Amino acid sequence: MKARGRNGQVKRMSNAVSCNGKEHELLIQMGECSVAILPRLGGKISSIRVKDQELLQTPLIYYAPRSKTMPFESSDASGWDECLPAVTACKVQTAHGAVEVPDHGDLWRVPWQTLAKTENSLTMRGECFTLPLVLKRRLAVTETGHGYLIQSDYTLTNTGSFEVPWLWSAHPGFLAQVGDTLQLPQSIQSLRIEWTRHHRLDTSSGEAAWPLAALSDGAKTDLRVTPKQNSGVGDKLFAGPLSASENWAVLERPSVGVRLRISFDAARTPYLGLWICQDGFPECEGERQHCVALEPTTAPVDSLSIPGPWSRTLAPGESIDWPMTVAIERL
Repeated sequence: MKARGRNGQVKRMSNAVSCNGKEHELLIQMGECSVAILPRLGGKISSIRVKDQELLQTPLIYYAPRSKTMPFESSDASGWDECLPAVTACKVQTAHGAVEVPDHGDLWRVPWQTLAKTENSLTMRGECFTLPLVLKRRLAVTETGHGYLIQSDYTLTNTGSFEVPWLWSAHPGFLAQVGDTLQLPQSIQSLRIEWTRHHRLDTSSGEAAWPLAALSDGAKTDLRVTPKQNSGVGDKLFAGPLSASENWAVLERPSVGVRLRISFDAARTPYLGLWICQDGFPECEGERQHCVALEPTTAPVDSLSIPGPWSRTLAPGESIDWPMTVAIERL
């Protein structure tokens, strides 16, 4: 939903959560950890809570149905979505001709089907409309000696009659504020720059040094530290390809007493996307994100139309699976 300001610019309705889709929320939980999912809104993981503490980016506008062509910035831009078959809008060639993949892919736009549910687990499937791809995701929450573990197990299948290109990225936006810190494996020394709002980072080499990156004005910034609010920061970065020992990233949040540790299979998903945002998205007037997204992915680019050694295809009837975990540890 949008409203028009006095000057005619688009203004986003702030911080509101309607029941348009919310009433169909499914909940899985273990102990004091609960995970909410919205099947009708792309299987979105809309909430991860421990006690009364929300860990995901909250909705910027009302939840509402999505069209097949709307940009991601026109949505609630919150929670955890799955990006498939690409992250950015792009045109790709297939054996059946050219296909226009929309912004952030197909799956966040379509209702998902529930296959199985228990108190602490949920299995669902979402079907792409631009390419014949079906993603099945099983979520399970368990308790550990240090907190909780959210296990995501994915299976992707080509249900069509021709070979299909694809790119997947998890898209979990975790709330972040001043004092939070990002940790990566010590071996990572640089990150590929996909996008930086208002050319904040020096893009002359296409890379940002980690953790101290050069800014366009010649100064340095510590990418480990969450930028201050109202800074307008929006940086999309990539690490990888990563080895088996580099298959993790940590967001430490001392203000709420938790450490979020993302782990993945570097053999299946060898790259890690990082979205660091403090008021840097969306560009239109209204509420903006305050989050850090830790995004295991199959490619170090957002577009499916950019080929490289990371390019993937699935043959007709072929399936592939991969895991991802979010450990929520008490500080």
